[in-house]
Amino acid sequence: MPGRNIRVSGSPSTWTLPASRPRSAPSATPTTVSALMESTIGLFKTELIKPGRPWRTLSQVELATAEWIDWYCHRRLHGEIGHIPPAEYETNYYRATTKPQVTTTI
Repeated sequence: MPGRNIRVSGSPSTWTLPASRPRSAPSATPTTVSALMESTIGLFKTELIKPGRPWRTLSQVELATAEWIDWYCHRRLHGEIGHIPPAEYETNYYRATTKPQVTTTI
């Protein structure tokens, strides 16, 4: 089946998650990572690659891909996180969970 030959570098034993992830968040397993990758790749193909046919050059595909990724991360409103873009949600999360640095002067 086309599009099934996906390679992930490293092995499951070397995959890590940020230490600041919530304790209630499930750990990423190869199965969940693979499912997420396949879902995103399918969305990418449906929204960008197939409607844009015929692609005349590799440069066209590369530029369109960069633009789509920028939209996907910075402007797409995601319903599961309060209808805000993922990048904004991530910024808000780290702003809320980062402890301020305490400095003293003597």
